[in-house]
Amino acid sequence: MKQPVIDIITMGCSKNLVDSEQLMRQLEANGFKTTHDTDEPHGDMVVINTCGFIGDAKEESIAMMLNFAQAKEEGKLKKLFVMGCLSERYLKELAIEIPQVDKFYGKFNWHELLTDLGRAYRPELRIERTLTTPAHYAYLKISEGCDRHCAYCAIPLITGQHRSRPMEEIEDEVRYLVGRGVKEFQVIAQELTYYGVDLYKRRMLPQLVERIARIPGVAWIRLHYAYPAHFPTELFRVMRDHPNVCKYMDIALQHISDPMLKKMRRQVTKAETLRLIEQFRREVPGIHLRTTLMVGFPGETDADFEELKEFVRTVRFERMGAFAYSEEEGTYSAEHYQDDVPPEVKQARLDELMAIQEQIAAELAAQQVGKKLKVIIDRKECDYYVGRTAYDSPEVDPEVLIDIQQPLQIGQFYTVRITDSSEFDLFGEVID
Repeated sequence: MKQPVIDIITMGCSKNLVDSEQLMRQLEANGFKTTHDTDEPHGDMVVINTCGFIGDAKEESIAMMLNFAQAKEEGKLKKLFVMGCLSERYLKELAIEIPQVDKFYGKFNWHELLTDLGRAYRPELRIERTLTTPAHYAYLKISEGCDRHCAYCAIPLITGQHRSRPMEEIEDEVRYLVGRGVKEFQVIAQELTYYGVDLYKRRMLPQLVERIARIPGVAWIRLHYAYPAHFPTELFRVMRDHPNVCKYMDIALQHISDPMLKKMRRQVTKAETLRLIEQFRREVPGIHLRTTLMVGFPGETDADFEELKEFVRTVRFERMGAFAYSEEEGTYSAEHYQDDVPPEVKQARLDELMAIQEQIAAELAAQQVGKKLKVIIDRKECDYYVGRTAYDSPEVDPEVLIDIQQPLQIGQFYTVRITDSSEFDLFGEVID
């Protein structure tokens, strides 16, 4: 009998990717073959894991649903299922608009899909996943939800309150993944720094990271999506004490102008933000800070934007992204503020801010030329091996390009001398 095939399509962030990987493992344990992010369906069934964060992401998820709905109408597949954040938020509306979908699931009840397929969820496999990333790294989700209520963000409306995973379960998952060849862990959550408050009644991120760092086989740990207010500063010591905790922090700041921070309901001031950045760089020498900034929030004046530009010029973030404000239904800002910054102004500000960062990134990259850096090789691409340093997370950060002069092993570490740089990438040669 031919093994049934289910194609899984993941939209949005790495947190969604972890959900897809868990689903794939459960399906495979129940006799299915799975593929991930295929352009054309390989089997009779497709599951789309949707994103509902901002307008562009929602549009991409809807376009993907419509694409496979058409494929179903053309007889290219028999069953189409949808899960994830967009489905969680707009389940009833989507069911009416896209009737070709056999069933919609939310973000947390995807286990029901197994039952609907005549199978059963296997709780003994809860920490197991079918990795879609290269075998040497994985994303490690330590919590769900968010107790913050930033004015612009719909995530709490979708995912609900913050829920930490028990430390022991996370450690078991790390050991399981190490046993399958994973060396590098991207620790992720909607809000890392709140970890533990619900389970342990205090912020426990430093303790969790230290416990993960002590597990044999964990070579790199990188932290994503921290919040600046009430930051657990004990983490500085953990970063200093454990060489496998990368000197890297992804901390979304959104803005620096006090009027904007207040309107955004960020619970932090400009002075507190600057003090935290200074403390990071003093307590963890060599730290690479990644941040995300927003332009065009309701009421953002020219003066607010000039203050933001000066902040970027002064702080000189090693890694930075930015996006334009998009009004999200049901959020505080949608209900209380007028989206009064014209789209063309938002785009102009975004372009200007990123041009400043591009120059900073080029200057910081040039400073790496001549240095010897530890690099992990992710893949072979055209005339290069492509790798990353401890300061670079997959997909979002610069890469190191190495000429194919000698065979290198994917997933292995090498010492690389940096020979050249561009705005967002480095070039090097292996010396060890």
